[in-house]
Amino acid sequence: MQLRSVFLPIAATSRRDIIERIVQLLVGLFLYGVALGLMVRGGIGVAPWDVLALGIAGNAGIGYGVVTVLVSVLVLLLWIPLRQRVGLGTLLNALLVGPSADLALFVLPVPAVCVGAPMFVAGLLLLAFATGLYIAADFGPGPRDGLMTGLVGRTGWPVWLVRTLIEGSVLLIGFLLGGPVGVGTVLFAFGVGPLIGWFLPWTTRVRAARSRQLARA
Repeated sequence: MQLRSVFLPIAATSRRDIIERIVQLLVGLFLYGVALGLMVRGGIGVAPWDVLALGIAGNAGIGYGVVTVLVSVLVLLLWIPLRQRVGLGTLLNALLVGPSADLALFVLPVPAVCVGAPMFVAGLLLLAFATGLYIAADFGPGPRDGLMTGLVGRTGWPVWLVRTLIEGSVLLIGFLLGGPVGVGTVLFAFGVGPLIGWFLPWTTRVRAARSRQLARA
């Protein structure tokens, strides 16, 4: 199999455009990791994939960020039978989000009980913004999003069903492993979609306008 059939092509209007988009991708992924750290420190529950990561980390005695990277790599291996194409953003997502989350957890103190919920909400808002940033950079989907779209393409099932089955299974396994499920898990489930739906069109418009400006220049 040729490499070009495995990796997504990179399109850009200019060299400056591609440099700016890579910077945007890196900033978005770093902020995504910081957002995860904020939600974990909030202590009121986390997203399904993080329930799994924290459950594995607690049982295996290794760091949350390391587990996040390992889970991402495992998910990427599941792309192979689905014949999903990998982008630069896909690989960097798998490798950088976990260390960024660990850095945030190292810096952020354990908050007082009254601060936990606002910290989680701040993390959720930051995560939605960061998602808009890195997706708008247009370097390919993250490992988990690619798994979802790959399964939708292979099965023909609707997106909502595939997403629900994946996250429901991940949440159940994480819960059984002792991962933290709480009010934050519910807030994430119902809040992340609308928030990304608000941030993503805005970041996409801003990025597209900047790329057109660079093309004219």
